[in-house]
Amino acid sequence: MNSVVIAKFGGSVIGIDGASIPLIIERIKSLTGKSKVIAVFSAPLTAVDGNRRSLTDVALELGKIAEDGSVPDLTSIRKTYEKISELVDSKFQNECKMMIDDYLEKVKTELEKVVKNKEFADETRSKTLAFSGEIIMSQMMEYILKSHSIKSQFVGLEDWPIITDNNIESTNFLVNESSKNIEHVEKMLEKNDVISIGGFIGRTKDGIITTYERGGSDRTAADLGILLHKKFDVKIDLEKDRSVVSADPKIVSDGLTEVSSLSYNEARLAGMFGMNILDPIAIKEILENGASLPIIITDIKNPDKCTEVARKISAGNGHPIKIVTGKKNCAILKIEEETVGELLKSLENEKRYSEFVELSPFIKDGIKFARMLFLDGDYVKRNEKYVLGFDALATITYNRGVITLIGDEMWRVQQIVSKTSAKIGEDGLNILNIDAQEETSRIIIVIEDSADNIKKAINAVHSERSNIKFV
Repeated sequence: MNSVVIAKFGGSVIGIDGASIPLIIERIKSLTGKSKVIAVFSAPLTAVDGNRRSLTDVALELGKIAEDGSVPDLTSIRKTYEKISELVDSKFQNECKMMIDDYLEKVKTELEKVVKNKEFADETRSKTLAFSGEIIMSQMMEYILKSHSIKSQFVGLEDWPIITDNNIESTNFLVNESSKNIEHVEKMLEKNDVISIGGFIGRTKDGIITTYERGGSDRTAADLGILLHKKFDVKIDLEKDRSVVSADPKIVSDGLTEVSSLSYNEARLAGMFGMNILDPIAIKEILENGASLPIIITDIKNPDKCTEVARKISAGNGHPIKIVTGKKNCAILKIEEETVGELLKSLENEKRYSEFVELSPFIKDGIKFARMLFLDGDYVKRNEKYVLGFDALATITYNRGVITLIGDEMWRVQQIVSKTSAKIGEDGLNILNIDAQEETSRIIIVIEDSADNIKKAINAVHSERSNIKFV
């Protein structure tokens, strides 16, 4: 089987105004030596008032401005792409400029609709994000790669392989429908060394543009792997601006260790509970479709530093606690156990939502209650009427933070819960709930989400990590 590497380059890797694209080109060249490459691109970063911003966030703000009745200025988006276009060879410059003008004219048209209708939602929102971000970026990368004599082609919307359902702003991958559309990409692989494609974007069977949730470019890479793995030897390579370490280096500065391997389960949990490693839904989709794709998370500045993610990894002598992470803005739903089944079924089948975990149940006044920890309090607020509609006695508690210890081998360690929880207590934080189950590879510690509680708790637990070892 021919080898294909699906390499995803996120906004932080692309950099402000494409500053790190020369590094991306060198990385792609190194990958093409052994494999065909499908390069998945997110929207680039820009600078606003001296701060790093994703063009996705800029486009969302422009949508809000249009919703309030003002025609927004696209100068900030144009300047970013004009700066990136300086990397395009002169023989492609006119074509590239026309492409930028065409897409930004499409963005302007969509925002004018928002001004008129006072609503920035559904397909108008998706088109605005696609045409100002991932679609324009992936086509621009075709010109840049060709400028470096790399045989390449971008995937246009007319040949889009990722077919989704009709949930336009938070869409879901349809593997059977997508399988009917992957043939064009396979033919492009035969003719080119590199194919560039925008992440985060999907299309319905009727051609309506849809978007995944934030972080969706990881899902695009995974979905392409699912579609191609039966015909090609596929590896997914998620290029990052730093290697995977035992906690977020923006929060913990001392005692960090590199993580050389993660199971699918560990990586999924880390993504769910706040670690920016990969989108947990990407893992979920790989498993649901019976694939077993090797995933490598690579430090683009030092490709020798990488983390292997596989369905199963061999038990080694690494630390039993792979990662300590935290998540703010969580919510806990308490609901009668008799009714929770219907809610779970509805979340899975209708909402296609999975960013929650079930905590240990409890009994009060003779009634058995289930507890569900939602990892996005804003989602619960937006859907509060829907959630509470399943049980009149249900209650929701907001402003909860979660510290999570992750590791498939933690069950082999004595006193791990008592040691880490005691350390949090020593730092003056009140633990509201602890949920530790041998089968789940995670220990959840719930505290109040206020001030810098989450940061303090992560540092406290991570500092105790060096004192915890296998029996």
